[in-house]
Amino acid sequence: MSVSPLFLGSLAVLSTLVGPLCCQNVNSSESDAKLNGSAADFRAFRAHFHRTYEVDSEEFNRRRVYFQNATERHAYLNSFSTMSQSAKYGINQFSDLSQKEFKDLYLRVVPDKAPIFSGLKTPGLPARFDWRDKAVVAPVQNQGACGSCWAFSVVGAMQADHAIGGSQLEQLSVQQVLDCSYQNAGCSGGSPSRALSWLNQTKLKLVPRSEYPYKAKTGICHFFSQSHEGVSVKDFSTYDFSGQEEAMMGQLVAHGPLAAIVDAVSWQDYLGGIIQYHCSSHWSNHAVLIIGYDTTGDIPYWIVQNSWGTTWGDEGYVYIKIGGNICGIADSVAAVFL
Repeated sequence: MSVSPLFLGSLAVLSTLVGPLCCQNVNSSESDAKLNGSAADFRAFRAHFHRTYEVDSEEFNRRRVYFQNATERHAYLNSFSTMSQSAKYGINQFSDLSQKEFKDLYLRVVPDKAPIFSGLKTPGLPARFDWRDKAVVAPVQNQGACGSCWAFSVVGAMQADHAIGGSQLEQLSVQQVLDCSYQNAGCSGGSPSRALSWLNQTKLKLVPRSEYPYKAKTGICHFFSQSHEGVSVKDFSTYDFSGQEEAMMGQLVAHGPLAAIVDAVSWQDYLGGIIQYHCSSHWSNHAVLIIGYDTTGDIPYWIVQNSWGTTWGDEGYVYIKIGGNICGIADSVAAVFL
């Protein structure tokens, strides 16, 4: 399949590393500039992302309008990016969705208010910490057109904590949580806190993903006997770290990757770099896994694993400035204890 050179230039998206393990920066090539400034590449977009809607059909015309709206939106969002490490926005797999469709499909978290953290800061924290360096973070997953981010964040924290405890890193079943967590609504949305409360109360053992594979749709709960091997939650904590992100760093180092809810409305267009603006936290709507931080550069940032596949963001990751509760990242943060 041939793809327009203009489009390929944009999909290079972020090819140059900025600082140690920081977000990648957009390559300022002529083809990048042409793509991000033109709505004429809708054909190349459809070819690359395998869109099959028929030319000149009602859906085609509607999607083309959404695509053109997206390119205008990118120009506005990028107008804030004055530093080399700043977030960049452009064409990705969500560019032919309206903002409402994007929210309805992917932003389905039910926010729960968390108690304010009242503990102490952890002294002597490293300037940079990344749980991937310990080989306890599973690869980026893709939730597909299912509002299951809440389950991915919880399972991501559990399987990482299990590996931190000395077990081999193994991907656990997100589908099991999706189907069986009766306090949540499967693909129609849910809450990480409610899922953890259910896991803690029932002591249900999560089985490997290979035994209960992900289907991107809600199904009937498959029960396993208590003697079946799996991973269960002994306890968990959920706190609001607003104004206390340094203490939140200590929780990450001490307890492993953290499940957090965020405002991800602007993430529809995210390509890479550190988010510092237009991410308000007025409406928490998405769940992610915080796996590290870096304070060594000009802009300190959280390292966050998302569940929209590796073609989104920086190979599936997003970077969020530390301080100011950007994207509401500190509003509701859960640690898991196995």
